[in-house]
Amino acid sequence: MEQNKRHGGAFDRGSADSYYGRPRRPHLYLAATGSSPELTEELMSDEDIEAYHAGYDYNERHGDKKSWD
Repeated sequence: MEQNKRHGGAFDRGSADSYYGRPRRPHLYLAATGSSPELTEELMSDEDIEAYHAGYDYNERHGDKKSWD
């Protein structure tokens, strides 16, 4: 699961979704966020889905939230 902490990985995308107040939507990028193919939940491994939720949950517990002010 360590590899999923990379930018664009499942853990990173989960924590980013939480940070920006977006709903849970497991996904990851194969390389750079936004400029490489995106894998959605139905194409992700169970490990990657777990990593996404771990990132989301981590930010919910310990992270901050984007201020839209």
